Amino acid sequence: MNRNPLRDNVAIAAAASTGFIARNSGRSQTALAAHACIGVLRQAGLKAEDVDGLCGSWPSAAELQSALGIPRVTWSANPPIPFGNHIAAAASAVFSGLANVVLVYHAAYRLPWNTSSSLKDPFRRIATPGLTEPKAGPENIAGAVGYAAWASRYAHEYSVPKEDFGLVAVSDRANALDNPLAAIRTPMTMPDYLDARIIRWPLGLLDMDIAVDGADAFLITTAERARDMALPAVLIDAVVLGQSGHNEEDQIVGLEHHGQHIVIDELRRKSAFWIDDVDVYFPYDGFTVLALNWIENAGWCGRGEAGAFLRQHWDESTGRVRINGRIAMNPHGGSLSEGATQGSGHVREAVHQLQGLAGSRQVPEARRALLTPGGFFFNAQGITLRRE
Repeated sequence: MNRNPLRDNVAIAAAASTGFIARNSGRSQTALAAHACIGVLRQAGLKAEDVDGLCGSWPSAAELQSALGIPRVTWSANPPIPFGNHIAAAASAVFSGLANVVLVYHAAYRLPWNTSSSLKDPFRRIATPGLTEPKAGPENIAGAVGYAAWASRYAHEYSVPKEDFGLVAVSDRANALDNPLAAIRTPMTMPDYLDARIIRWPLGLLDMDIAVDGADAFLITTAERARDMALPAVLIDAVVLGQSGHNEEDQIVGLEHHGQHIVIDELRRKSAFWIDDVDVYFPYDGFTVLALNWIENAGWCGRGEAGAFLRQHWDESTGRVRINGRIAMNPHGGSLSEGATQGSGHVREAVHQLQGLAGSRQVPEARRALLTPGGFFFNAQGITLRRE
């Protein structure tokens, strides 16, 4: 039974960002989140007292409420990343009536868990729970190590060259050149990608997302109320959070059975449209291997064929992917070039594309977006959005 009562009843009314930098900003995580939230409220023509729900990972909802001077909140949540969790939680709160206008935020911040240089900063070091005195932990297959292992498995099982991973990174960088919010806007070629330092084979420095400071913010409310606001309403068509039975890095059955497959199966059932009707696509690219797998599992091509698919749809004049010559893929530059926003940047760009606010990156007449944030394990997610 494919229940989806949420469809078209909840909308993203606005999205705003501070932009991102790949160095310490000199600002706290709370300051960055508050800056983005003030921006999105102004964009929508709302005031602090219009908000009655808060949803974000960092800082806490209580801290941000105080920073923004929001007088009354009826619902709040601090879900973990990736950002699909936030969209699912906030949309559910609005649909159920727990809140009417939810301010959703995510502040990316350079901390020791995503950049070793932050270990040199004592304030950032103590800001990381459990890491007040950094010391080496046991070697395991969690995090980046796990994705390197599965990238190696992918290359072996499907006999693909390292250049297949590079196509994702090079396309992202070409897209980031048109994005003033992006942390890295230096042109990159395939030789540049191949010459980058290897971190853990087959993944190198340019296969992994960039730790950044910056924040995104969104307003989620009823579709009815969003239609009366300043910008076109972006309707939430469907949201899915998927996990397989064995969802740890060293326990998944294989490349043909993990969280992405559950997301795609359920999202196709719940969504009113699929890839034939998509105008812009956002495969998550925290690691290049993730994007290749999302492309395949979403049905754009067969398993192990993502590299060939990207070559087939490569725009030589701009050095980026244009599926069928029209569909942009991560037009903001994704996690690899805009920065490691854990999915909030993908959602923000989707909203701006559907609202016609993407500037030189704008996909003509964009009406529908497919987003597949997250990875293989406990964090695979999917979202479909549309403009009326």
